[in-house]
Amino acid sequence: MPFVGYKETIEEGDFVLAFLGREAIKPIKITRGQALNTRFGMFPHEQMIGKKYGSQVAGSKGYGFIHLLQPTAELWTLSLPHRTQIVYTPDSSYITQRLGITAGSRVIEAGTGSASFSHSLARTVSSDGHLFTYEFHEPRYQEAKREFEEHGLLEDPVTINHRDVCKDGFEITNYDGPLDATAVFLDLPSPHEAIPHLPKVIAKDQKVGLCCFSPCIEQVQKTLEALAEHGWTSVQMVEIQGRRWEARQMMIRQVDDAVDRLRDVKRRKLEGQERKRQFYAKHGEPTDEISESEKDTRKEAEKEKTRVEKTEYNPFGRGLRIKDGDENYNWFKVSKNEAEIKSHTSYLTFAFKQALSEKKESKIKINVEMKEEGEVKNGAEEESTS
Repeated sequence: MPFVGYKETIEEGDFVLAFLGREAIKPIKITRGQALNTRFGMFPHEQMIGKKYGSQVAGSKGYGFIHLLQPTAELWTLSLPHRTQIVYTPDSSYITQRLGITAGSRVIEAGTGSASFSHSLARTVSSDGHLFTYEFHEPRYQEAKREFEEHGLLEDPVTINHRDVCKDGFEITNYDGPLDATAVFLDLPSPHEAIPHLPKVIAKDQKVGLCCFSPCIEQVQKTLEALAEHGWTSVQMVEIQGRRWEARQMMIRQVDDAVDRLRDVKRRKLEGQERKRQFYAKHGEPTDEISESEKDTRKEAEKEKTRVEKTEYNPFGRGLRIKDGDENYNWFKVSKNEAEIKSHTSYLTFAFKQALSEKKESKIKINVEMKEEGEVKNGAEEESTS
């Protein structure tokens, strides 16, 4: 399936993402006799069968078009129906890297929600790995299960469970064999209540990583207490905030430029007063009762009065337009971030648990160091006594 592999040609029954624009991506399942209706017109599914992913298809109205894209975890995140707050690509990619999730990893995800991160994890672990995902809300569980089945992910590599892991733990009945998870992701209102149940389902012979996705600092505080109590180490909390930056050039403005600007303003003010005095001297002071011809004369005179020659370019006000980077002027590069961006963030709390073998080796090393330190100390005391 495209979600976990690559396919070149669209066939009946395939899942396709119709790209209408940056803010409009429609997921469709190719079925003969059906059509996609958009503002560009109707797009029969029969016309899509046999085309390559990425093809452009014109609408029935004769204008506009759509692109037929192969489903990926990133595109699905942009197009999926939101049942809960979702994990966006900046967070999911960082979590995957920090937990060391790769092909073959066995991952536990508690809080399936809209299954945005689930699709990303399924693609990453698809080669001999497995994703165990849990959802306590039954309608969301049923909808996510239907999507996994439709996308060809159910059972291999995804096993979804309807279960409240905070109360009932992570044991499952629809999977044969131990879970032996090497990475855990908790997107729960109370992750600290689920942490005590993890020792039964995580791997004992290798290092295990844990990430808790929490929107408020109070949850983080309780999570830290639970992690310390149950032997998790290397704890770190981070926050990711996405920003877009704009790079441009700005003219260097000197004090002399400001002085010239003020002089120019004063000069144009005096010239305007002189033109006004000459105008009234020629046409008389304004009165309420004037003829139509006099009105036309005054309009023409007003236009003539407002005709002012453009001043040379000044960086503080109106003037001749100068192209950015003009070599006749001095420039420096500046950057500016977007005032608003469609994004959200939560606190990501990471922790790790060493394998039992590593713990034993560490304990032996500490005991050896303590023994050697004691022998050195005793030898120093004997030398001092002698």
